Amino acid sequence: MTLHVELVSPEKVLFQGEADMVVCRPSDGDIAFLPGHTPYLGALGIGVLRVLLPDSGELEFAVHGGFVEVANDRVLVLSDVAEVPDQIDVARARSAKERAEAAISGGDESDETKEALQRANTRLAVAGVNA
Repeated sequence: MTLHVELVSPEKVLFQGEADMVVCRPSDGDIAFLPGHTPYLGALGIGVLRVLLPDSGELEFAVHGGFVEVANDRVLVLSDVAEVPDQIDVARARSAKERAEAAISGGDESDETKEALQRANTRLAVAGVNA
């Protein structure tokens, strides 16, 4: 038994297919969904969405906010911004990370700066780059 998964951003459908498991980051920490999961609706934070495919493969996406809904072996992710690894501009993500780290080192502890750092780290992780 598998899950039917859809990852949708405002621009397009990034993934639609079957999976053995989906791991994402709602606002309160990581959660994994398997077939037979109870209904769930939650707000997404910034993090990596992992889709474990039936043939032992895995796909990763950078997800920056949105919602996840699970019901009847269907996982629907509606993301504010979602990116696949080959869409990520690594140089830009590194630069954003450096700016955010410098701001934090300079005393800027705002949520906006912390989220900028989290987005940059998520992009670099999905792109397969050691931050």
